[in-house]
Amino acid sequence: MTEEQPPEHLRHKPLTTLSRPRELVLACPAFKSKVNLSRIVRLAGCASVKKIVACGTAKIDSTIARDGIGHVVIERRRTLVPVLKALRKEGYRIVGLEQTDRSEVIYEYEYQRRTALVIGHERHGMNAEELALVDDVIEIPVYGMPHSYNVVTATTMAVYEYLRQFPQG
Repeated sequence: MTEEQPPEHLRHKPLTTLSRPRELVLACPAFKSKVNLSRIVRLAGCASVKKIVACGTAKIDSTIARDGIGHVVIERRRTLVPVLKALRKEGYRIVGLEQTDRSEVIYEYEYQRRTALVIGHERHGMNAEELALVDDVIEIPVYGMPHSYNVVTATTMAVYEYLRQFPQG
């Protein structure tokens, strides 16, 4: 009698095929750190998010963004306000990722398929003019210190929740 060998694990599985393209756009302020934007580009690539609107002049580090840089359109703009107005005209639900007195807890929020997720600045969050233009504000509860997650960590959680709600695109 011979013992069966356990099957080998594949290090990388084939990409998951979506039944339709993602209708999620990430709108980012002018970050202080190119590391944050580069990590968000990598996140977008992994999640099959095809468009990021990035304000400012931050460069993208290709060693951090990896293959995401070749699969995501990065649209450069000066400020977010005109971008948010244009996205609304295109039918996007504008959702801010920020802690406010009116924000909804992320795990109770129902995304619309066509969503523009507005990311706050890593130090200052979203400004009053940007907040005035969002349809909804979502937050990720924090149970200890500091008062908020790193901008990339929070963005990853928010994008993952969107993917959970729309796993096929």
